[in-house]
Amino acid sequence: MYADYQTLKLEREGNVGLFTLNRPEKLNAMNGIMMDEMPRAIAELATDPDVRCIVMTGAGRAFCAGGDLGDMQPGAGVAIGDGRAFSLLDAATGLYERMGISKLLHEVTKPTIAMVNGHAVGAGLSMALACDMRIAGEGAKFSTAFAKVGFSGDFGGTYFLTKLVGPAKARELFFLADQFDSDTALRLGVVNRVVADEALRAETLAVAARLAAGPTLAYGYMKQNLNDALDHDFDTCLRREAERMTITGRTEDFREASRAFLEKRTPTFKGR
Repeated sequence: MYADYQTLKLEREGNVGLFTLNRPEKLNAMNGIMMDEMPRAIAELATDPDVRCIVMTGAGRAFCAGGDLGDMQPGAGVAIGDGRAFSLLDAATGLYERMGISKLLHEVTKPTIAMVNGHAVGAGLSMALACDMRIAGEGAKFSTAFAKVGFSGDFGGTYFLTKLVGPAKARELFFLADQFDSDTALRLGVVNRVVADEALRAETLAVAARLAAGPTLAYGYMKQNLNDALDHDFDTCLRREAERMTITGRTEDFREASRAFLEKRTPTFKGR
């Protein structure tokens, strides 16, 4: 149903699209091939009309161990794998384009959930933070990790972590790069839920199925409202809320919900 990828696996369960990083022997560390494949894979799920929620996870015993250091050109910070030398500007531009993966997860109009199994480290943590929700297994481990290898951080981790835990705690987590467990992640607000490792897939898919059965168009506009609230002033947010509220009030889903309310039944949303 979906394209074949070297480093990823895409599948669908009902209206939930599953997006799995598939380099388990490398703890799903991202090489150049994976970073090139990920935007195309996310776009496939985003444009599939049968997918109404996207779940991202990792194969094996890790979510994502960050970038594959063995595949990076020294001094570039970009996985290229073929020994070519890039100028600083070329390397930064290339990395910026690949970091668009986090932008896609953050802005795609369908809800996104990171199902965090095992380690979420460096850029792996950043991508999890870019998702709308994070559900972690009890054994999950987290670290910004960048300071340990002399990097400053990428894939939006500094942005998202500062928004989630506040500037002081974000600085601590980035500067010291200590590993923290799932209970700490829950206490800090880094994850939404922690469940038993053996129940992680079932619990995450249950939440995803609930979202997939919801008003998809409204979720998309709601997500834009929530993203606007991170960076815009109150009046701007009010104006955009008014516009989107008016738009969603003209959808088939709204009309169905109104009928269901009057008829005292559960609405059947179709995402249109």
